Amino acid sequence: MAEQIAVADLGSNSFRLVVFTAADGWWKRTDEIYEAVRIGEGLAATGELGEPGMARAQATMEVFAHFCSASGIEPGAVLAVATSAIRDASNSAQFLERAQEASGLRVRVLSGEEEARYGYLATVNSTTLSDGVMLDIGGGSMQLVHVVGRHSRELDSWRLGAVRMSERFLPGDGPAKPKQIRELVGYVTAKLERAPWLGRCGPRLVGIGGTIRNLAAAAQRDLEVAEAGVQGFVITRKELDRLVEDLASRTPAERAKFPGIKPSRGDIILGGAIVVQTVMEVGGFEGLEVTEAGLREGVFFEHHLDGDPPLFEDVRHASVVNLAAQYDMDPAHSPHTAHVARLALGLFDELAAAGVHEGEAVERELLWAAALLHDIGMTVDYDDHHKHSRYLVLNAGLPGFEQRELALIGQAVRYHRKGTPSLGPFASLAVKGDEERLNRMSACLRLAEDLERSRDQLVRAAHVAVEDGTVRLDLDSEGDDRVPRWAAGRETDLFARAFDRQLTV
Repeated sequence: MAEQIAVADLGSNSFRLVVFTAADGWWKRTDEIYEAVRIGEGLAATGELGEPGMARAQATMEVFAHFCSASGIEPGAVLAVATSAIRDASNSAQFLERAQEASGLRVRVLSGEEEARYGYLATVNSTTLSDGVMLDIGGGSMQLVHVVGRHSRELDSWRLGAVRMSERFLPGDGPAKPKQIRELVGYVTAKLERAPWLGRCGPRLVGIGGTIRNLAAAAQRDLEVAEAGVQGFVITRKELDRLVEDLASRTPAERAKFPGIKPSRGDIILGGAIVVQTVMEVGGFEGLEVTEAGLREGVFFEHHLDGDPPLFEDVRHASVVNLAAQYDMDPAHSPHTAHVARLALGLFDELAAAGVHEGEAVERELLWAAALLHDIGMTVDYDDHHKHSRYLVLNAGLPGFEQRELALIGQAVRYHRKGTPSLGPFASLAVKGDEERLNRMSACLRLAEDLERSRDQLVRAAHVAVEDGTVRLDLDSEGDDRVPRWAAGRETDLFARAFDRQLTV
């Protein structure tokens, strides 16, 4: 039976309620409510939450409570947490008492270290970060966590959030002045002296939070790269510098119309971007990898996963199986999917052993992912299900995979039935050799699908023999194999394109 958990993240800039559903080996976000409450507005100047912000916050909390009640989510399944603004305000206790009485939501105020820990859990469970730094910038605060061997070593929190820094250093309705930017950079740089470890953590920096997601979306549009969400996208230091320069030359109203930037962030995006830019400069980072996960996922993972800390054993494996399971196409529920994966990997391995290709480990993993996900589009319709599958893969995303890897998986899924494989709109993401990788993946996956065409696991295995430049597939089957032989025999052109060899079955 499916379980619903709602996480209410009461941040300095926005309040967000995210509903997670988990059942039988899978989990996903199934609903979300967002409101730019700005409860932290003016906090830096007065030390208190202002009445307008508290009124907006209380009204939003009441909406969250009514939504959960109407959705059948029990009060005990609503995990509400508050961060920087409510944590720092001198009148936070009075606000929470009043808001909790009106909404019925019990709120846990996180310490800076707890907030950093949830950001760390979100990051390490949605990327392959093993050694490096996690950066989380919200409206009121910024957290950094030094990660070693997937565990947190140092973690700290600073009052360097996008709202707080914008109000203090970038007030007014005009473009930012060079002096304002210099003062903000100097302030952040001085505060980061508290983290002498920052420059000794290796080259990898992963960021979470709305500011970073918006900057990634803006960078994607600026670079005109094919978009499949921002998960796994890397903002280079050069591109961030260019974005900061462009944003600084505009008014807050103009920044609100900047492609990729949400209108509600127009007045705070520059302040947040400069904080991120300064962290990259101080730490010597050349790029910032983006994950769509956030504090909400960190809270959910603590509830959902076992262990201390609660971590997926293998993020890439978990994300593929999770997506397949959402459509009952994981090995536990779909013998056909499991068998296609076995046949595809068997062909890949035997062709590599015979010297037909190099047998790259990452390419093999991408083939496995495509094999498990090739039929998820059947839940939409049989007709064009290969296209539906690609759409679902690209739009769901696969945490732990680079964007070019996601594109290769999606395109291999797209061509698992017919057509000439192509990188299509994702050519700009490709590196040298990706076109050849896609051809090999597509050939192995399509042959495996052909050998399992009758969906009865008749062909137990296909063995490779190479003779005079021709690859012969010998089928190990339990009965009349005319259907798989017929289907696989049609793939000679694709096989020759992928492996530069003739194929006989």
